[in-house]
Amino acid sequence: MSETDNDKPKLGMRAPLGLKRTVETGQVKQSFSHGRSNTVIVETKRRRVLGRPGETPAAAPEPTPVAAPAPAPEARTAPPAPRPAPAGETAQERQARLLREAEEQRMHALEEGRRREEAERARAAEEERARAAERAAAPAAAPEPAPQPEPEAPQPAPVTEAAAPTPTVSVPTPAGRGFRPVERPVPAPQPVAEEAPAPEPVQAATPAPAPVEAAPAPAPTPAPQPAAPEPTAPTVELGRDPSLPAPRRFSPVARPEIPKPAPKPAPAPVAAPSAPAQTGSAAAPNRPMPSGQATPRNAPPSRPQQRDRKGDERRGGKLTVNRALNEDGGARARSLAALKRAREKEKRAFGGPREQQAKQVRDVQVPEAITVSELANRMAEKGADLVKALFKMGMPVTLNATIDQDTAELLVTEFGHNIVRVSDSDIDLAVDTTEDATDQLQPRPPVVTIMGHVDHGKTSLLDALRGTDVVRGEAGGITQHIGAYQVTLKDKSKVTFLDTPGHEAFTAMRARGADVTDIVVLVVAADDGLMPQTIEAINHTKAAGKPMIVAINKIDKYEANPQRVRERLLEHEVVVESMGGDVQEVEVSALKKTGLDELIEKIQLQAEILELKANPDRAAEGTVVEAKLDKGRGPVATVLVTRGTLKVGDVFVVGAESGKVRALIDDKGRQIKSADPSMPVEILGISGVPSAGDPLQVVESEARAREVAEYRQGVLTQKRTTAAPASLESMFSALKANQAIEYPVVVKADTQGTVEAIVASLNKLSTDDIRVRILHSGVGGITESDVNVAAASGAPIIGFNVRANANARQIAERHKVALKYYDVIYDLIDEIRAGMAGELGPEAFETVVGRAEIREVFSAGKHGKAAGLLVVEGAIRKALKARITRNDVIIYVGEIASLRRFKDDVAEVRAGLECGVTFSNNFIDIRSGDFLETFEVELRERTL
Repeated sequence: MSETDNDKPKLGMRAPLGLKRTVETGQVKQSFSHGRSNTVIVETKRRRVLGRPGETPAAAPEPTPVAAPAPAPEARTAPPAPRPAPAGETAQERQARLLREAEEQRMHALEEGRRREEAERARAAEEERARAAERAAAPAAAPEPAPQPEPEAPQPAPVTEAAAPTPTVSVPTPAGRGFRPVERPVPAPQPVAEEAPAPEPVQAATPAPAPVEAAPAPAPTPAPQPAAPEPTAPTVELGRDPSLPAPRRFSPVARPEIPKPAPKPAPAPVAAPSAPAQTGSAAAPNRPMPSGQATPRNAPPSRPQQRDRKGDERRGGKLTVNRALNEDGGARARSLAALKRAREKEKRAFGGPREQQAKQVRDVQVPEAITVSELANRMAEKGADLVKALFKMGMPVTLNATIDQDTAELLVTEFGHNIVRVSDSDIDLAVDTTEDATDQLQPRPPVVTIMGHVDHGKTSLLDALRGTDVVRGEAGGITQHIGAYQVTLKDKSKVTFLDTPGHEAFTAMRARGADVTDIVVLVVAADDGLMPQTIEAINHTKAAGKPMIVAINKIDKYEANPQRVRERLLEHEVVVESMGGDVQEVEVSALKKTGLDELIEKIQLQAEILELKANPDRAAEGTVVEAKLDKGRGPVATVLVTRGTLKVGDVFVVGAESGKVRALIDDKGRQIKSADPSMPVEILGISGVPSAGDPLQVVESEARAREVAEYRQGVLTQKRTTAAPASLESMFSALKANQAIEYPVVVKADTQGTVEAIVASLNKLSTDDIRVRILHSGVGGITESDVNVAAASGAPIIGFNVRANANARQIAERHKVALKYYDVIYDLIDEIRAGMAGELGPEAFETVVGRAEIREVFSAGKHGKAAGLLVVEGAIRKALKARITRNDVIIYVGEIASLRRFKDDVAEVRAGLECGVTFSNNFIDIRSGDFLETFEVELRERTL
C-alpha cells in the first residue's frame, strides 16, 4: 500500500474518551507472485466490562479474557481468545492465523447479535401476552365491589422524590463510537401480591453485574397483607454525543429466519374478588425468568416473535425500479398479455363451443422467385402444410428453399387462394403522365435557362437581373456549376433562372438545363460572335423544342457588331424578328445595365403565350439540377419543383436514393416550410448523393421509398457488373485495349455535375497508346479510402474544389500518393494531358542521312573484314548509326567503327565517292551487293 493509504485515519485511531479501546489494529504484509505485495489491516477486538457508576471493574488479563458463567439461556458468551503466536512462525502463516482469528471473531459477533435479537423478540412476546391478559381481566374485575379498607389500618405514605430517590444507571461506551453515558431515572415498580421472578440483567462482554434493587414502594390500593415489591432491572439507554462526528457503522447483517405464525393470546382467568393482587400481577408484563427459577403456571410458553417475511424480501436482494414502486411487497404482477389471454379464455368459455369459421380466400402476390416460408406468410398458411404439399408433388424442399412462379401458382391454387403475378419491375415507380384537371391548375413562374459560350457574360447578365455579384466569387471567372435562382420583378411576379456553364466540358449540364426549362435565353457576345458552345446550345434548344430569346451582350464595347451576330445565326436556321423571323432578340449590356427591362418584358410575353400552369395541391415532383456532399449537412440536392408542393417531412425517392425532407433552403439561404411549382430549393435529408437530372417523386411511406431505392440500386449494379456478349469485334477491341497503357486516376469534386464533366473530359483524352482509367469518382472531400484505392495502383488523386482531411494527407505521404488540387477545369485537363504524354515518354523520329552500296569486301587484320562502298545518296558519317540490308532485310544495326578514304581517316564521305568502312562488334557477315544506310534518331515530346 502507498504512504497515502497509511496516512488515512483507520478504525480505532480516533481520540479516546478516557476508556480503554477494545479494538487494536495491526498490519500484515502479503506477498504474491511476480513481486507484488499488499498490506492488510487486521483488527483485534476485546470484550468490554460494564459496571455500576463508581465501581471498578474486575481486571482481566488482556490476552485471554475469562468468560463469565451464563446464568440465563441468552447470556452472552465471551469471544474466542487470541492464541499466542507459535515460535518460528512465517509471514504467510501469521497472516493466515490473523485472518482466521478475525473471521472467528466476526462469526462470534454475528452469533451474539442473533441471540440478542431472539431474546428481544421473546421479551416482546411475553409483554404482549401480559398486556392481552390484563385487557381480558379488566372487564371481568370491574363489577366486583372492592373491599372497604379498615379505618384503623395505617396507610403507607407515598414515596416522594425527596424521600426515595430514583436510582440511575450509567453505562460507559467505547471510545470512537460517538456515544456518551446517559443517565435515566428508573421508575418505581408497581406493588404486587407475590414476588415475581427477577428480570434478566443487561448483558455485556464481561460477567453481568447484579441487578440494581429499587426502593420498595407501597401498593396504590389497600390490601390486607401487602406483599414485598418485585425487584426491577435498571433501564439502560445509550445516546449519541452531538459534539462527536457521526459513528461508523460496522453492524453485522442478521441472518434471515423463517417466520412462524403469531401465537394467539391465552384467555386470562376471571379474577376473584378475594384476590385483588392477581390483577396487579396480571398487569405487570411477563419477562423471561433467569435460570434456576420456576416458570409461572399461568404464563404460556414463550415463542419468538413472528418476523415479516415480505419486509425481509424487500430488504434483501437487488433493488430495482419495479420493486421500489411495487407496493404489494415485490410480488410479480401479471403481464398485460396474460390478462388479455385470461379475458379471451373467459369469453370463449362463456360463449360456448366455437363455430367452424369459413376459409378466407386471399389474393397472393407472387414474384418471379419466392421462398416457401414467405409464400406461407402471404397465404396465411402453415409452412409445414406447404412443404407437405410439395413433397407430394415430388419436390423435397425446406422452408428456406426458393421456388419459381409456376410452382408457387400450383400451391396457391391448391390451397384455394387467388394468385397475382408480379415482377421485379413492378416495384419501381411509374412516371405519372396523367394531366391534372383544368380547375385545379394555377399559374406558375416561368423557368428561364441562360445558355451560351464561355466568357460571353451569362453570369454577369444574371447578376444584373438579380442585383448580386456571383462572378466575383467564381474561380477563373467562369461558371463551373449550374445555378438556380428566383427573381422577384417590380410587378411582384417571379421568374426562375438557371445559369449553365459555357465550357465545352459541361455539355451534359447544358442539355439538362434545356430539358427542364420553359424558355431559353441564348447569350451571344457582340464582339465575339457565334462560338462552338453557342452552336451546341442552339442544337440543345432545338432538340428540347423550347422557345428561344437571343440576348446580344457586350454592345457597350467599341468592336461590338450586333448585325454580324444576326447574320451568323441565319447559318443555323435561327431567324430573329428584325430579319423577319419569329425568334425575339434584344441588345443588352450587363456591365452598363442597359436593355434589361426590355429583356424582362420579352420573357414575360413569351411566358404569357405559353400559359404556364401547374397543380400545387398534389404530391410533389421535381428534377435534380445539381447535387453535392456538404461536410456539415451531408448530401444536398438542388431540386426544381415541376408540379405539386414539396413540404418539410415529405418522403421521396430521387434516382437510386431515398430520404425524408429535413429542411428546405431557398436560393438566398433561408429555410422555408414548402416549395411551390417552378421554385428551386436545396433539400436536406437524402440517404446519398443522387445524380444530376434524376427525377424526384414523393411517396406515401418510408418503407415504399426504401423498397424502390433498393430496386433501382440493384438495377444499376447489374448494369455495371454485367459483361457484354462476346463477339469477334469485341475480342479484338479488348486485345487492342490491353495493349494500350493505362493511366489510372481518382476523381473527387464538389458536385455531381462537375464529376460527370471531369470524367467525360478525361475519357476524351484516351488514345490508342494510352487510355484513362477512372478508379473511383465521387462527391465530397478526399478521404482515407480514396487514398487507399489510389495507393494500390499508384494513381494520382484529382480534387476539384475539395481538399483532403488530415488523416488522408498522412496516408498519402506514407504511400507517396500525389494529391492534385484544381479549381478551373481547363487547368485540370491540360495537366492530365501532359501527365499522360509524359507517361508514354518521348517519341523517336528517324532521319536517313546517307545510302551506299557495298562493292567489295576486304580483309582487315587477322579476323576482321572491311567493306568497300560507293556512296549513292546523301553522306556517310562516322558518328551516325548504320544498318545493313540484304534483299531489303535488315541483317545488322550498329555503328561505323572506322571510315577511310584511301589511307586517310575521314569524318564524312559524300555521294559519288568511294570509301572503306569497318563495323563495331567485329561484324564480318558482309557480302557484295548489300546496302548500307546511315541514320540519326531525334526524340520529341509526345502530345495527345
